[in-house]
Amino acid sequence: MDKGLFLIETHLKTGRPIGELAKAHGVSRGWLYKLLRRYRLEGPDAVAPRSRRPKSSPTRIADLYEDEIVRLRKELIDGGYDGGAETIRFHMATPGRTVPSTSTIWRVLKARGFVTPEPHKRPKSSWTRFVADFPNECWQLDMTHVEVADGVVYEVLNIIDDHSRVCVASQVFMIVKAPDVVRTIHKAAAVWGYPQRVLTDNGLIFTTPLGGAMGAMESELMSLGIATRHSRPYHPQTCGKVERFHQTMKKYLAAQDPAETKKQLVGQLNRFARYYNTERPHRGVGRRTPITAFAAREKVGPIGPKIDAAGYRIRHDKVDRSGSVTLRHKGKLHHIGVGCPYEGWRVIMLVAGLDIKILGTDGSPLRHLTLDTSVDYQRIP
Repeated sequence: MDKGLFLIETHLKTGRPIGELAKAHGVSRGWLYKLLRRYRLEGPDAVAPRSRRPKSSPTRIADLYEDEIVRLRKELIDGGYDGGAETIRFHMATPGRTVPSTSTIWRVLKARGFVTPEPHKRPKSSWTRFVADFPNECWQLDMTHVEVADGVVYEVLNIIDDHSRVCVASQVFMIVKAPDVVRTIHKAAAVWGYPQRVLTDNGLIFTTPLGGAMGAMESELMSLGIATRHSRPYHPQTCGKVERFHQTMKKYLAAQDPAETKKQLVGQLNRFARYYNTERPHRGVGRRTPITAFAAREKVGPIGPKIDAAGYRIRHDKVDRSGSVTLRHKGKLHHIGVGCPYEGWRVIMLVAGLDIKILGTDGSPLRHLTLDTSVDYQRIP
């Protein structure tokens, strides 16, 4: 039961003085007199606590900007862009202008029914994030499907800079092939520079076909000194930045009139990439635009050895205690001597049929031989 109501009814029933009740229960005598006045005028319900919030506040900043906040929210969402409180504040801010805080904008959106508060999620402090330290230190590549008018499906190859989130390329193909990936990387590098390494999933356009020669992308990148890394199978989180970019891109496309031709789709993607890179504040880079984050630090580039691996399949190994590495050919395991001085070295093996090249990780040649399938151990000449 409400304490104030109980004390007022006790006073009226027993005649016990207000001052005595206030002293006995540790409350203000003036408060009890105020409640007694309400009770006599409006009844028991009037004793319930009332809000102290003023009926109006002419200086409240949210009232001054509410219409602008709602307008920006609708414009951004209708255009297929992010319309969160931080993005709205970014677009409202101009030099010399005072704008509401992000929390104030969020409260306006909540009051107008644009957002629904979500339950507390896993704290950000518990996340483990992997971010490249420099622009062009790592590019993430991935392909996604986009359906346009008449049910036609195109494949879109997206490339994202891991550090700044800049979209360095977004190209449309009927079917993406390995040579298309190579050409797209060269085209993007002409504008942004070559990366130190690239990160992809295990799609055949990015990797070496099982038992075949090295994939076109891996071969080309190795000749440029660019390292390649692949995510663990069935673990798209490794390439999470480009996967998240796919979602943002498709949200934008869903808000546009469906493209009827490939040329129209290319135009839509070009407009989106321009907005995404230069106008949209990105939460992952401190609410800066990706182009700002890209320009803020020195760029890096390829640092690996330039190895001509065209026509070969690649295998990585470690020289064992006996100075040998192993290679399986047609189900039979062969040991190839490299030399005891190289014990523990990581090596690269380029294999084309029976032709084998063994290189150090710096590209230095260690041995070149033709595999003799009649013997197990390939001796050093």
